[in-house]
Amino acid sequence: IVIAAAFVSGFCIMAIEMLGARIMSPYFGGSLSVWGSVLTVFMLALSCGYLIGGRLSEGQPELKTYAFFFIVAAVASLPIVFFADGIMRPIFMAIEDPRYGSLIASVFLFFMPTTILGMISPYSIRLLVEHEDHSGKIAGQLFFVSTFGSALGTLGTAFYFVLWFDVNEILLGTIMALMIVGIAVFVLNETARRSQ
Repeated sequence: IVIAAAFVSGFCIMAIEMLGARIMSPYFGGSLSVWGSVLTVFMLALSCGYLIGGRLSEGQPELKTYAFFFIVAAVASLPIVFFADGIMRPIFMAIEDPRYGSLIASVFLFFMPTTILGMISPYSIRLLVEHEDHSGKIAGQLFFVSTFGSALGTLGTAFYFVLWFDVNEILLGTIMALMIVGIAVFVLNETARRSQ
């Protein structure tokens, strides 16, 4: 369950990231600096998420908390769909330089959901590691699955999804995927607890 969930999270992170510059383009253009802003915010958010997720995994991690990460990440991604114009327009009007405008807009749009998604990887490792001897192997497997999901999310979004769906439809698809995974993990955890 945890490995499958980590795959979905990796897929969704890159799907959203690949759409970032396209979301920005009506206001800030599609230049390399806009891509740089989006990538920078994603990297910073993921690094914060890794740190927070690692701290939260100390002690006795629970699948219920793990499920909560997915559900909160899905909810935190909704403003990208419904409020992107309302967030970007005042920033565009206030900041002339599209480099800094896109950077600030990226923070408001992407930082929170990506930070929460970043918390998933370290928490996943802690859920799976039962003995210290196996920690390196488990971490390697998890990063493989998560990064493989990211690669498929990148290719799927860049090569196919953008041809078949508009940006908001793809975003809503990723939000639904995160929500479904979160609910599934929560339900499976509760079912396992009741059967014990």
